[in-house]
Amino acid sequence: MIVGEHKPIEEVIELVREYSNVLVVGCQTCVAVSLTGGERAAAQMSQALGHAFRDSEETHIFENAILARQCEKDWIEPFFELPDGIDAILSLACGAGVQTMADVFIGIPVLPGLNTSFLGAMDQPGVLNEKCAGCGDCLLGLTGGICPIARCAKHLLNGPCGGSTNGKCEISISLGRDVDCAWHLIYERLKELGKLDNYEKIGQVKNWSQAGSGGPRQFVYPGETPF
Repeated sequence: MIVGEHKPIEEVIELVREYSNVLVVGCQTCVAVSLTGGERAAAQMSQALGHAFRDSEETHIFENAILARQCEKDWIEPFFELPDGIDAILSLACGAGVQTMADVFIGIPVLPGLNTSFLGAMDQPGVLNEKCAGCGDCLLGLTGGICPIARCAKHLLNGPCGGSTNGKCEISISLGRDVDCAWHLIYERLKELGKLDNYEKIGQVKNWSQAGSGGPRQFVYPGETPF
């Protein structure tokens, strides 16, 4: 899922300062799981901004609302109507959600309340770890389901570097927490699966052209769209 983190409140305050009636809109999917975009987060953001502007001489009204998904126009246009008087939207969604909202509500500034961080998975309650870089040329079939692009600090494709010690990456020291060496994990997984011969298959030149270097990527559903 997409993981988003709250922007510093000081930055958000500056973003909304010039507007008098701001609607804080939470997103109930990916970022809701990371507790930064759901209904509760939208209410808390409204309260925090209201408190920040409590002594302001200018009028600042912070309402809040929630959408199931902000990244799909079909989930916005039929089900969501802006309250009267809104002159800006503060979106608690990923960058794709912010841009989709801006496309729908022409003439209304849509401001980001989050920083989009990474594609992650919840390995334990409250802990989301980066697992996918969206590189467009997936190697998981060769690496036992463990991504060396997202999970190796150096994005290595041909085994561990000299900084791997006892199954841990050398960046563990600077981060102050244990970070598994991705290639140690890959080796152990392939061994468990009886697929260590895959090591000899890895090493082909990766097709980086699908990672977005040629402009914004697009996916079109084949045949009839499901919507």
